[in-house]
Amino acid sequence: MRKKIISYAREKYATEPEYLWQKTPDAFVLRNSKNKKWYALVMRIKKSVLVPDSEGFTDIINLKCQPVTKECLFAEEKAFPAYHMNKQKWISIILDDNIDFRILCNIIDESYNLIDR
Repeated sequence: MRKKIISYAREKYATEPEYLWQKTPDAFVLRNSKNKKWYALVMRIKKSVLVPDSEGFTDIINLKCQPVTKECLFAEEKAFPAYHMNKQKWISIILDDNIDFRILCNIIDESYNLIDR
């Protein structure tokens, strides 16, 4: 899924992943090239941080979204309050088969548009 996200961001927004942290070399941000604001953060975390009693690690993406989007995704159990970000404006989505890539792309677009202001 990471490769698909990178490819999508490259094609749609001409953005490249930025690997900012030595301690987490697989984590990356996607940043608006005009205003330098992040619109996505992809990283690997302990799954239990989002889903209690879960084991192992999982890839997630943090995205900014409108409250209505957030509530719909929460209701469908496709998103969680953002890990390591402002939980009022950001969500975390586990990058697995629970989320359709087309839906994920729509939320990436929403995040990009929200930070493009």
